[in-house]
Amino acid sequence: MFFRKLPGVSASGMGLRLSQKFVFLLFLSGLVTLCFGALFFLPDSVRLKRIFLSKTENQAVTVGSENGARDHTKKVNRDQEHPRGITPGRGETSTKLKSMSRKPSVTYEARTAEKAAAGKSPEDWNQARSKDEPGKAATGSEKQTASARHGEHRAAFDYEKFKKCLLKPPLGTEQGKPSDLQTQQRRDKVKEMMKFAWDNYKHYAWGKNELRPLTRNGHIGNMFGGLRGASIVDSLDTLYIMGLMDEFQEAKEWVQNNLDLNSNGEASLFEVNIRYVGGLLSAYYLTGAEVFKKKVIELGEKLLPAFNTPTGIPRGVINLGSGTSWSWGWASAGSSILAEFGTLHLEFVHLTELSSNPVFTEKVMNIRKLLNKIEKPHGLYPNFLSPVSGNWVQHHVSIGGLGDSFYEYLIKSYLMSDKTDEEAKRMYYSALEAIEANLVQKSPGGLTYMAEWRGGLLDHKMGHLACFSGGMVGIGADDGPPEKRQHYLDLAAEITHTCHESYSRSATKLGPEAFRFDGGAEATATRLSDRYYILRPEVIESYMYMWRLTHDPKYRQWGWEAVEALEKHCRVEAGFSGIRDVYATTASHDNMQQSFFLSETLKYLYLLFSDDDLLSLEDWVFNTEAHPLPIIRRTCPQEQGADGVPPE
Repeated sequence: MFFRKLPGVSASGMGLRLSQKFVFLLFLSGLVTLCFGALFFLPDSVRLKRIFLSKTENQAVTVGSENGARDHTKKVNRDQEHPRGITPGRGETSTKLKSMSRKPSVTYEARTAEKAAAGKSPEDWNQARSKDEPGKAATGSEKQTASARHGEHRAAFDYEKFKKCLLKPPLGTEQGKPSDLQTQQRRDKVKEMMKFAWDNYKHYAWGKNELRPLTRNGHIGNMFGGLRGASIVDSLDTLYIMGLMDEFQEAKEWVQNNLDLNSNGEASLFEVNIRYVGGLLSAYYLTGAEVFKKKVIELGEKLLPAFNTPTGIPRGVINLGSGTSWSWGWASAGSSILAEFGTLHLEFVHLTELSSNPVFTEKVMNIRKLLNKIEKPHGLYPNFLSPVSGNWVQHHVSIGGLGDSFYEYLIKSYLMSDKTDEEAKRMYYSALEAIEANLVQKSPGGLTYMAEWRGGLLDHKMGHLACFSGGMVGIGADDGPPEKRQHYLDLAAEITHTCHESYSRSATKLGPEAFRFDGGAEATATRLSDRYYILRPEVIESYMYMWRLTHDPKYRQWGWEAVEALEKHCRVEAGFSGIRDVYATTASHDNMQQSFFLSETLKYLYLLFSDDDLLSLEDWVFNTEAHPLPIIRRTCPQEQGADGVPPE
């Protein structure tokens, strides 16, 4: 017997009681197991999972927004604190990230320290990690890359050699000074606008992210994870190419002494990449100043944990201090956004160039690998993708908000590779063919526009953001199939003309946020919520590209019309401000001088009125924030480089 017989209790009675206890304990054990297991399958259980999962996991969370899903786009309305184009309307309540307690499992810095203690450099550890990440199977080309890494040490970036590989001086032979007097005067006016905007930012908002010109104070916002000085970093290259050297030196000194990357806030991966990473990269390539190189590599490393997902598709929001990442609360089913994870390639390839660390390029190539693998409905790329499953979440396709710069970065990746990235070329022209077949429309009045596609149904709306596509189609025209090259250039001109019409049909001669082609409307905003203009650059961007490609004088004339409209309706006593209704004769200002106004709008206007050798398209591509990045040449086309490259 396995137990002692108790007095007054028969063996059969005791056995019955033990049997009952056993059944009860078995039931209780099953109940506990079921409850704890359920925690891992509940839709909002991520924070509970963190209690039980290994601390080495970088578990992302999804946060909700106050007002649900919004129309996310490429730009941010900085008077509200939300991603580019989440647009509740100027002056209305903003979409803010809900405050949540996110104690990270292990910070990125702590993991780096652990690697160093183990005798590995961060670069060594990153190389090893990239092979072991979930959802990242090595392809043949990746194995070759890894083999090359182990077989030879990549040389450090040589700035002097880089300068010699440029076909032309970055600032041209005479800083791009045009030959005719009228164009020179117009260019000087744009330069004056930049100095006016900068001086007021410096006076009222120095060190903050943007200027509020009506109230004459600074704005920080919640998009940059605690980073400051967005207008400073965004303006570096604009100041430099305009010859505003005193202002450039002020900006450079601020970056050196005050740009603190050790923030612990919640940042948009997309916005930090295109503004801060892009701005610092271009400042380094234009000047060779090591401070920009050091800062941009450090910042790039802080963005890497966003890619720690089962698929390698990064989530949209990252805490720069802890490395914790999560998806936008308004994004469908915790998905990542095509225009966000698809707008990293240019900058990350250049981070590898400067750091000699291949992990940056590996991250963005893994994104491309997944996109090539999954099925595209009608050849189109929907805007929402799950970073967990790698599947599309909704079949909403847009060349404007949510999709836009993904397509831009395909053709620009090809051009930036010195036309060696055949995969990017194939993806771009395949996508363009699908866009033409499904989205490009002609209005009853003869205007060509790009509609949006929602599960097979067309929404006959075109956003201001989609107006970049005139320039995009234009710069890609020469490398398309020979029989379609003129067709692509014509298509680019037609789209640019339509976007100009959206400006010319308003009372202010500035374009609305979105315009429609239904219900009798032609390139006109029919909804009150679409009537605002927040100093956006996309239409002017297409004017600049089309001028460079065709030298048709109408593009310079259209650009000058935009300058006059900006001066009349957006210039206030202490800077420039967006307006709430482009159809109203009396301006109602939104009190925000966007950083992209200094980085993009004024830069594209200045280039429009400059000679083509100022930031020649033979040497440079522009990221989606208009920061110039050099074409990467593995062999120099000339022994003697461009003389006159200015010193830092």
